[in-house]
Parts: sequence; structure tokens; C-alpha cells
Amino acid sequence: MHTRKFLIFLNNYYHHLILGISASLLATPMLSLAASETKIVSPESIGIIKHALQDTVIRELDAKKVKRGRIIYLANCAICHGKNGESKPGWRKRGADGKFPPPPLNGSAHTWHHSTTTLLKTIKEGSPPEIGNMPGWGNKLTDDEINDVIVWITSIWPDELYEIWYKEIERKDQKKKEHKLD
Repeated sequence: MHTRKFLIFLNNYYHHLILGISASLLATPMLSLAASETKIVSPESIGIIKHALQDTVIRELDAKKVKRGRIIYLANCAICHGKNGESKPGWRKRGADGKFPPPPLNGSAHTWHHSTTTLLKTIKEGSPPEIGNMPGWGNKLTDDEINDVIVWITSIWPDELYEIWYKEIERKDQKKKEHKLD
């Protein structure tokens, strides 16, 4: 976790880091005259840092979408999925009707196993009737409103889950869509 926070810090202040490294490189001859043990960041270290930053997933969620999504979620989804996406105990057990209760959406269940495309479809059309009782919201919410809800849901997932979801699920789904367009 500390490494991730460090990489996020470096990513946010990347330009400052490069500026600092450049200044260090320019000042090194003068500093080495003043102190024989002055250390600077090596070019190899800069390469390692750049590579690590490229593979780090930083959440850059639109704050307005997150806020709108939470409002829409509270008005339409919280009654079944819980105020904070926590659901209710026993959600893994089928009810008397043979269907599963609403799962948590906060990252403690399987929601993060699905791409935005799949989540959008499920929210619009509802759950498969043999699995659950979630109604389709496509006739009540617009695609933009549903997408805002999805952004809010992903905003409450732990960083580690979000990163796995983005790298292993979402990014792959986006690449599939790109190939279909070709």
C-alpha cells in the first residue's frame, strides 16, 4: 500500500520530480565540490520510476459524476443494495423464491468482476429472472444517469480492487470494443 501511495504521489508531482531531477543534474558539479557524498537519482532509477508510473492505475473520476451518481443511487438503488452499497447479511443465500437477494456493490461481492458495459446492461435490463428480482431501470434512468451510478459504485471500491478491475476487466472490455470498431 505504501508503494502505491508513493507511486501516486510521484504521478501527481511528475513534472515537479523531473524539474527537481533536472535541477539536481545541473547542480551536481557544484554540489560535488561542496560535499563528496552528494547523491542524485540515476538515469536507471528514472527509467524504473517511469515504468512503474505507466502501470499504476490512478483513479481520475469526475467528481461531478460521482456526486450525481450517489444522488441517483440513493434515490433508486439504496433501498435494495444499501445506503453505501453494503447490501444485507445473507445475500449469498437464495430466498424462498429460489432467487438471490441484491448483492453488495461496495467491492465485497462480485460487482467488480463486470465491465462497465456489463454493469450498464444489467442496470438497464435488470437481473436475469432465474437469478434475482432486480428490475430493469432502462425506462426510468438515462444511459448518462446509469453511467453516473456506475462511476459512483466504482468510487467506493478499495483501491486494490479498482486497480484489478480496471486492468483485468475494464481495459480488456475497452480493447474488445476497439477491435469491433475496426
